[in-house]
This record gives sequence, structure tokens and C-alpha cells, in this order.
Amino acid sequence: MSLLIGANGSGKSNFISLFDLLNQMMEGKFQLSVQRAGGADTFLYFGQKVTDEIRISLTFGQNAYSCVWIPTADDSLIFSDEVCYFHNDQNYPRPFEVSLGTGHRESKLPEKAKEERVAGYVLDSIKSWNVYHFHDTSKSAHVKKTGDINDNLCLRSDAGNLAAFLYLLRNTSSSHYEMIRDTIRQVAPFFGDFVLRPMPENENKIRLEWRERGSDYPFLAHHMSDGTLRFICLATLLLQPKPPSTILIDEPELGLHPYAINVLASLMRSASKRSQLIVSTQSVTLVNQFDAEDLLVVDRKEHATTIERVDSERLTEWLEDYAIGDLWEKNVLGGRP
Repeated sequence: MSLLIGANGSGKSNFISLFDLLNQMMEGKFQLSVQRAGGADTFLYFGQKVTDEIRISLTFGQNAYSCVWIPTADDSLIFSDEVCYFHNDQNYPRPFEVSLGTGHRESKLPEKAKEERVAGYVLDSIKSWNVYHFHDTSKSAHVKKTGDINDNLCLRSDAGNLAAFLYLLRNTSSSHYEMIRDTIRQVAPFFGDFVLRPMPENENKIRLEWRERGSDYPFLAHHMSDGTLRFICLATLLLQPKPPSTILIDEPELGLHPYAINVLASLMRSASKRSQLIVSTQSVTLVNQFDAEDLLVVDRKEHATTIERVDSERLTEWLEDYAIGDLWEKNVLGGRP
């Protein structure tokens, strides 16, 4: 469990976004993602006049991946280098290296993974990193729209297929479905159950409906408060029977009641036993539910983002009188403006 804390603008969301970009890159959408974000200058620190390349280096288990992106005249990014490799404690860092080339616009890792085992391991690891944002609960949010009933292979990053995914869980994993429903009732006592059914006019479509306790009248998703809808998305993500191996969530506490945040913390601790959980937060209430060893402090020093583990030993006396979130608020941990 890793909980990222820090001031606004310190780089927490950028750190989370990197994993999202890498995931998109493995789907062949690197150029699309760069252009949607505003082009190469959006990623380069102070633009191309100050920063001429971006280096990425990742190590996970005995496998690793690195690449270098450089800007082009059309404000795009291309690979000047891309490598994956296998290492171990006896022969570090690159006993077996797989070069993926230079000058390409999309990652060559998916193609190489078809013929090279190390590349396959690296690709599977990167694709298993799932970033979730449940911030959008506007009228046009995907989670409130009608969707395909068969769009249920996994919960999408914005929970846009929440109705289809819950419909699948109810039919194939009733115990997990009931756990999700009962957890929602903890923070929304009025909630009775979901009304999950194919649309009468088109059985291939479904939308999120629900009912209150003691009533059989079906409400739509837009009849829920934003906080309740976000909590439903979070509960479904963290209580599903087969969660992703790595889950990243940006500010999950947004719009939640303090009690709901406490329940969320319990869900996160439980989920961290099955998945690697990386969460950025601004909530003292949420931080108070965790131990010092769970925290990563994000600071901006001399125009650079630094991420450091909290030294729990130096806080021993402090923790006798204060919760860890209170120490963050008092600027004992860092991570403040």
C-alpha cells in the first residue's frame, strides 16, 4: 500500500498519469495520448527550450523497462531508445537485454512480446497497471449513460461500464455483488439495491438503475448524489473478485462524507492484500486511517518532484499523541506548500 501525500502542484497527479500514459502506450495509443494532452511541450519541463528528452526507467521484480522520448518538429514525441531486460541479484543491471530500436512513434514492446519471453513479461506487467479516475459525475458522464450489456471484461477507468460490470457480478459472483451492495448501504442507508436489467427496447443495452429501501420504484444514476455515485464506483473496484494486480487511484476521497472516507480506508487496506495499491490524496481524514509506513511524501524541491518514504522511527514520540494525518497537517512530515 502506497499513499501519496503532498501539496497541490507537487507532482502527485503527474506521477499517477505516467502509469496511465504507459498503459495507453501499450495499446498503441501513444501518439493519440500525446496530442490529446496538448503535444510534446505539455510533457517537457518548461518546453523544448529547457528539456530535450524524457527518460523512463522502471524495475519490477526481475524484469525492467526503459525508454527515452524526444520531441519532433511537429510537436510530437518519438522513441530515441526503448529497451526491456531481465536482471537478478547476482548479475545486475542487464544480463539479458532486448533492444526495441530507435526512431519509432509507437512502442515496439507489444510486437516484440509475441516472440520474446522477457518482452512478454514486461508487457504483461505494464498492462496490469490500471489507473482509475471517478471524478466525472456530470450529466454527460459515461457512468450515467446507457451502455453495451456485454462491455464487462473489466471495470473501465472511469467506471463508464459500471452497470454492465455489476450485472455480470450479480449473475456470476453473487457473494461479491452482495458485499458491494452491503458496503454501499453502510454509507448510504437509504440504498436498497441495484435494478440491473437489459433495456426493454434493446436487450443489448443497459443503464445504471437503483431503488431505495422499501420501494420498488427504479431511480436512475443521476438521481444519486455525486459522492454516493463515486463511492459505488470505488466499492465495486476494490471489492471485485478478480482485481487488477496494480491499482492506481487519484484522490478517491473527492466528494465523500468523512464516514464514507473511513469505510473507503478499510476497503483500501483489504484490497492491498490482493493488489498493489497506489493512491494520491489530499485528505487528512483518509491519511489518519493508515500507518506511517504506508505514506510517500511528494515535495517539489528546486523545480523537481521528489518522492520519499516516511521515516516512521523518527516519529515514534509524535505518534504517541497525534495521528499520522495530523502530523502531515502540522508540517512534520513535509508535503506542504
